[in-house]
Amino acid sequence: MAETEAAPPTGGEPQRSIALVDDDRNILTTLSIALQAEGYATRVYSDGERALKALVDNPPDLAVFDIKMPRMDGMELLRRLRERSNLPVIFLTSKDEEQDEAAGLAMGADDYISKPFSQQLLLARIRAILRRAAPRDAESDPGVQAPGEGPVLERGRLTMDPARHQVTWSGRPVSLTVTEFLILEALAQRPGVIKSRNQLMDAAYPDDIFVDDRTVDSHIKRLRRKFRAADPDFDAIATLYGAGYSFSDG
Repeated sequence: MAETEAAPPTGGEPQRSIALVDDDRNILTTLSIALQAEGYATRVYSDGERALKALVDNPPDLAVFDIKMPRMDGMELLRRLRERSNLPVIFLTSKDEEQDEAAGLAMGADDYISKPFSQQLLLARIRAILRRAAPRDAESDPGVQAPGEGPVLERGRLTMDPARHQVTWSGRPVSLTVTEFLILEALAQRPGVIKSRNQLMDAAYPDDIFVDDRTVDSHIKRLRRKFRAADPDFDAIATLYGAGYSFSDG
């Protein structure tokens, strides 16, 4: 199935592009039509290897992966992509494959949806992630600050620049996904204060979209791994069992 693009939207607004990767051509066609009807440009790939090159060389705004694919499955595609890119990713998993959900989140997926799913649910998740990933627009309403849009945050050895989506620890860059960034920002804004999983979910998923506890836990584990790659002694994110997580700037 060839790549497809929706017609450019009217009004001069930039068009957002979505890549769909699935070996089921019926799903590719159905989702592509639905996304184009919402004004998105779509790229479709039925092969993980070809998709990987395209996603790295010409990144879309967001990608949706199926897990079960021949040759290169969605897990391997996500793993290889995360070595080179923090492109927002939603992955599709079978309803009863909880281990797939946990593994995908641990590899850096921003969200997951279990099959079978409604197109409206997928569209809602896509819109939510694109809003969170949108760069700060200095010409937009100065009285409105969206999640991830604020001044540079400095807490001890941590520096976060929401406008540029940049994070450093002791001067070393740490590359985070959109979801990881928002969770860390919520923790770092008030060092020492315990944030429950629900509070962190609200910070990372502000659109009243249901996500369960293991989603936050998986993102926290990945945050720790990334910071420990920059500093093996990193211990600034503490787990308070039964309560949630806190950040220490000491």
